[in-house]
Order: sequence, then structure tokens, then C-alpha cells
Amino acid sequence: MPFVTVCSHRIEYERVVVTRADRPTLVFLHEGLGSVAMWRDFPSRVAHATNCNALVYSRYGYGSSEPLREPRTVSYMHDEALATLPELLDQLAIDRPILVGHSDGGSIALIHAGGARRPVGGLVLMAPHVLVEDISIASIAAAKVTYETSDLRAKLAPYHADVDSAFWGWNRIWLHPDFRRWNIEDYLPRVSCPVIAMQGEDDEYGSMEQLARIGRQVADVELLTLKDCRHSPHRDQPEAVMEAMTAFVDRITA
Repeated sequence: MPFVTVCSHRIEYERVVVTRADRPTLVFLHEGLGSVAMWRDFPSRVAHATNCNALVYSRYGYGSSEPLREPRTVSYMHDEALATLPELLDQLAIDRPILVGHSDGGSIALIHAGGARRPVGGLVLMAPHVLVEDISIASIAAAKVTYETSDLRAKLAPYHADVDSAFWGWNRIWLHPDFRRWNIEDYLPRVSCPVIAMQGEDDEYGSMEQLARIGRQVADVELLTLKDCRHSPHRDQPEAVMEAMTAFVDRITA
């Protein structure tokens, strides 16, 4: 696995190369407990289906990237979107990407598209957050108990060099009282690229209000609600997600 130093941190990444044509690169932004490995074969499948190269990376504190050395702050997603991601794209010579974000990654994609003042080809958002809800806090509090009392730690350990810093870095900031005021709706009207946002009807980390607010405030947006789907659309409804993503990429690259 190759590495690159971004904002003074060692970051792992992986490229999926399927074409030499003038096509946008899909950049995958993982969830709050995700990593390169936790995407499994999904980026490769999407890359081949859309005929687009892909970049997958583990953010600081996740996967085989440099382990987290300090508590996360309320601005950690803003820092990723406005500082780390631009530097990473520049170092890897990626222009006008299509950002594919899941959960925290979807929020990072929205902040980047609305605030980084860089060209973005499109956004594919899976279960993104634009504000903190009671359902989010309740599920993250439950995850804390599960991590301490079940085999969740053992299940996550193969995907992170330092599983404890990855989990607690995410869990503690979301449960911090200051985080209840986190809200990124100011960025939504400034998102000028096409967007597809999808969410499962059974999402345990957010209500449909998340999608509704995106739909009201983003100019060019398609919303997709998925039945029999929880917080990970690409795992719970992979075929529906692949079909929607392929149609979206075809439309914006036509």
C-alpha cells in the first residue's frame, strides 16, 4: 500500500486504474470508523461500472494511516475538507474529482464542495450528516457500550493500525456536548456541482431530515431513499447504489 504525507501526517491510499480516457476520478471518503480496507471491493466495482479511475484513502487516525495522537475537535470534518483533502488531491494530481462520501465522508464532501473553492465534478453522498440529531447521539452512545462489552473491538481491529484511537477519536467527539451545535447547512447553497444523496429508511444514525435539508438547499440534487437499508447503503443495497451511481456519473459526464 503506498503512502503520502499530507498536512504532516502519513496517509495510506490506493488507486484503482481502469481507463486512460479523459474521465473524472472517483475519490472515496469513508465513514467515521472506516478505512481503505473497510470499503472492500466496492470502489473497484464502481470504477469498472463507471469507467472512471478511483482513489481510496484512510484519513489520519484510520486504517494504516498514522494513528491519532490527540483528541479530535469539533472542526475535524472541516479540517479534512478544507485543508487535508485539497493537499491530497494536489499531491496526487487529481483535478475536478467526483467525491463519493459515506456518513462523515459525505459531510466532508459537502464542506469541500461548498467551501474549498476548487472545481468538483459531482458528489455521491451516502447517509451524509448536515446536523446532529438525537438519533445520531443515541446510536453513537450505544456504540460506546457495544465497543466496551462485545466483540466489536475485535471485529474492527483488522481494519485499523490503532483500533482504540480510531474508535475513541470518533466516538468521544460526537458525544462531546460542544458537538451538538455542529451544523454544515451554511455550505449547502454554495455547492454548485451536481449531487446525488441517498439514505436508508432504517438508518440508525440519522433521520430523513438530513436528506430533506440537502434537497431544499442544494441547487442540482437528486435524492434516493432506500428500503430495507440501514446506515451503509453500499453494503445493505449494493446493486441499487451501483445502478444509481452509474446513471449519475453517466449523466454528469455526458
